[in-house]
Amino acid sequence: MTYGVSLVPWRDGRDGMYGWIWRHLPGNAWVKALISLALALAVVYILFQYVFPWAEPLLPFNDVTVDNQ
Repeated sequence: MTYGVSLVPWRDGRDGMYGWIWRHLPGNAWVKALISLALALAVVYILFQYVFPWAEPLLPFNDVTVDNQ
């Protein structure tokens, strides 16, 4: 019994965000893979260089509740 939803998302045209990105990248599969890798590395670099240092003072990692007894 089906309810209009396929078990595999690409069967009914819903392949999600990554499928949309893959379809819109230029080139063949190797070029798309290299561009995808470069984009992923750029996101990781931006997170570690800018976002995490900005957010670190806002996070309560140094607020401990254990007393020295």
